[in-house]
Amino acid sequence: MDPRQWYLTAGERGNTSTSLDARHDDGAAWTAGNLVRPLIHGASYFTELHHRVTRMRAGDVILFVDWRGDPDEELTGQPGSTVGAVLADAAGRGVDVRGLVWRSHWDRVSFSASENRHLGEEINARGGQVVLDMRVRLGGSHHQKFVVLRHLGRPERDVAFLGGIDLCHSRRDDVRHQGDPQRQAMAKVYGPTPPWHDVQLAIEGPAVGDVETVFRERWQDPQLLSRSPFRVVADRRRRDRPARTPLPPQFPDPPIAGPHPVQILRTYPRRLGGYPFAPHGERSVARAYIKAIGRARHLIYLEDQYLWSNEVAAVFAAALSRNQDLRLIAVLPHFPDQDGRLSQPPNLVSRQSLLGVLDRLAPSRVAVYGIENDSGTPIYVHSKVCVIDDQWASVGSDNFNRRSWTHDSEASAAVAHAGFAYSLRERLAQEHLGAGPGIAVPAADQFRLFAESAARLERWRAGGHLVPRPRGQLRPLESTPVGPATRPVATAAYRAVYDPDGRPLALRLRRSF
Repeated sequence: MDPRQWYLTAGERGNTSTSLDARHDDGAAWTAGNLVRPLIHGASYFTELHHRVTRMRAGDVILFVDWRGDPDEELTGQPGSTVGAVLADAAGRGVDVRGLVWRSHWDRVSFSASENRHLGEEINARGGQVVLDMRVRLGGSHHQKFVVLRHLGRPERDVAFLGGIDLCHSRRDDVRHQGDPQRQAMAKVYGPTPPWHDVQLAIEGPAVGDVETVFRERWQDPQLLSRSPFRVVADRRRRDRPARTPLPPQFPDPPIAGPHPVQILRTYPRRLGGYPFAPHGERSVARAYIKAIGRARHLIYLEDQYLWSNEVAAVFAAALSRNQDLRLIAVLPHFPDQDGRLSQPPNLVSRQSLLGVLDRLAPSRVAVYGIENDSGTPIYVHSKVCVIDDQWASVGSDNFNRRSWTHDSEASAAVAHAGFAYSLRERLAQEHLGAGPGIAVPAADQFRLFAESAARLERWRAGGHLVPRPRGQLRPLESTPVGPATRPVATAAYRAVYDPDGRPLALRLRRSF
C-alpha cells in the first residue's frame, strides 16, 4: 500500500514552523523503515522500559514527557524498580536524563502537582534535569506520554515508547486485569485495584529521531515554564528551581529497523505568547483522523477513554453517511473514572450526546461496548487506538474529543501498514473475545463476533450465573442517564471546562481544524 494515500503531507500538517517534517531529506512528512510493536497493558511496557533503562550507560540519553509521574510506581513489582529510582540511578551512571512533566493544577482539584514535583526532585538529586512545564493554554495540560532512549555509538538499541501510558499509579496491569496494586483514586465501581486497559508503542528505526524532535522543540522553547507569580514564589521557598541546560547535539537517526512507515502527529493549542515551533498551534492529530476516517470503507475500530464532542461526531457521521457498508466499533469505559456529584454528569452527558447522534444515523452499523474482567469488575479503558480497514492505525495520548484535537498537547504515531494494522486490531479483539492468540478474527467478522460475545455474557448475567461464565470481556456499554435537572449544568460544565476549544477564532467560525 502507498502511505501517501493515508498520511498528511507537510502542507496538510498546517504548521510551517516545526522542524519535524523539514528534517526529512526526502521531503516526506513521515519516515520509512521502522519496526513498531504494540505493548498492550502497562505491565508489558513497564517491564521492557525497566530492562532497557537499567542497561544504559554514560553518554546515553533519556528524554521523557508525561502528564503524571509517580516516583514510587514500581515498573516490575520488585524492590528498587520504582520509576524515580530507575531514572535517578541512570542519571547517577552518567546517562543524560531530561524530563518535561506537566506542572499540573493544585492538588486540591484532584490532579497530580505534588507527585510530578517529587518525581523531578528524585531524579534531579542524582544529576538529571526534570522540569515542571506549565506552558499550556489556560485550563489545559501537557498530555503527551513518551520516552526516548538514545545510545551513544549503539544506534541499533535506540527506541521510542509512545502512546497512552503514563509513568504512574494504576497503569501496571496485565492481561488478567486484576489491576495495579499501586492504585490512583478512582470511582468506587472499579474496586480497590481498578483494572486498567492501555496501549503503548515501541518504535525502532528512523522515527525515533522524529519523537526526539518533539521533545527538543519543547525543551528549547525559551519561554518561562510558568507565568504564575504564586508558583514562582512557592518554588523559591522550596528552593525548587532545577537547571535547564541546552541539550547535547542530536545523534543521527537510527538505521532502518523494519517495514513500517511512521507519521508523528501532534496537538498544540493557540495560546498567549505561542510556541516557537507552533505559533498558531498544530492540529495534525485532528487532520490525520479526518483524512483517514474519510477513506474508511469497511470497519473503523477504536478504543478510547472519552469519545466526546459534536466535532468528532460530525467526522464519524459524514463517513457513515457516505458509505452504507461502513461499520464502527467502539470500546469505551463503562463508567467515568470519577463518580463525584459534580464531576460525573459532564462526562456522561457529552458521551451520550455523541453516541445518540451516531445511533440515530446508523443504528445497525454502530456498536459500542465496555469491558469487564472475569470477576465482573469493569475494566477502565484508557487506550487511545484507532484502526481503519486494517490499513491505517494510530496509537497515542489523544482522545476523541475537542480538548485532545485542539486544546492540550498530544502526541500520536500513525502506521499506514496493512500487516501492523491487522495485527493490532486482531490482538485487541482476541483479548476482548477471550480467544487465544491463534484464533483468527477477520475484520469482516468482528462486528458479528463482538455482538455474539456480548450477548452471551448478558444472557449469563441475566440467568443468575448458574453455569460457568462464558469467555470474553465485552458487554453493551452501561448508560447512566443524566436527569433533566442536571443536564443543563452538566452541559455547560462540559463545554467550558471538560472539553474546551483551543483553535484560533477563524477556524472555529469555519468549523474546521
